[in-house]
Amino acid sequence: MVARDSSAVTRRRLLWGLVGSMGTVAVGVTGFELVNHGVLPGKRLLDQIDGACSVPATPLSFSPLGPSETGTFYSAARRRTVGYTIAYPPRHRAGDRLALVVMLHGFTNDHTTALFGMSPAQALALRGAAPGRAMAMVTVDGGDGYWNPHPGDDPMTMVLDELIPLCQRRGLGAAPHQIGLMGISMGGYGALAIAERRPELFSAVAVISPAVWTSYEQARAANAGAFASRSSFGANDVIAHSSALRSMALRIASGADDPFHPGVEQLVAKLGPASSVTFPPGCHTASFFTEQEPPSLAFLSRHLA
Repeated sequence: MVARDSSAVTRRRLLWGLVGSMGTVAVGVTGFELVNHGVLPGKRLLDQIDGACSVPATPLSFSPLGPSETGTFYSAARRRTVGYTIAYPPRHRAGDRLALVVMLHGFTNDHTTALFGMSPAQALALRGAAPGRAMAMVTVDGGDGYWNPHPGDDPMTMVLDELIPLCQRRGLGAAPHQIGLMGISMGGYGALAIAERRPELFSAVAVISPAVWTSYEQARAANAGAFASRSSFGANDVIAHSSALRSMALRIASGADDPFHPGVEQLVAKLGPASSVTFPPGCHTASFFTEQEPPSLAFLSRHLA
């Protein structure tokens, strides 16, 4: 577990009056804590003022890219047509049998913007990454419902019963080749929830800044559309069902100043020492996501056969 910088909290309390005067919120200590944990607006401004979100730009370079396929299919689980992209690593092509990474996008994103600073084909062609198994990657439109079932829209079932079989028919993630999950923010939560639902299907999971809620009340206060009901939250609570993750390779990266970090800490405490966990400085920002993508991809490439 990584210790937090207590001086950062002190700086934020000193800056609270400044933020309030700029019209964010001004409701005393309770309001400060809500902003600091992302329930009320203003946290990003606090982070920018005190430097907590300063993450150096990650230099990225790529080998010549492999091919990509973009298409659509009708999802009975989501009751709509969804888009997807399948990317192949360099020196591979459609028809090759490979391990598969299912990459889940964040809130307000889609299959075209699941990664930050790179496309799926670029992600598989990163220079400088630790050598590992060649793998394909698929992204898909999951909506904004946090990858869990909602009335009339079930992106979790879409991934498990429609997207993965579609890829396996192309030789991707079909035995003996393995399947991994990756996700950022909402997608990170989704990767954990889906892995917990079907742990026998996945061999490795890598999540960046997962949006882990600690209670239904917290989730509803921050995003009323995240879960359809209290019972839905209970069925898809990644902390409560974390024992399902113990048998697979798991990497979790969360910035120490991320508003979801307390939930991630609770999750990690239940997982035990076997997981690969990193809590570096950073917040819930694109620069942090981009910084953590290469090591997450390298982790998956080492654990998927």
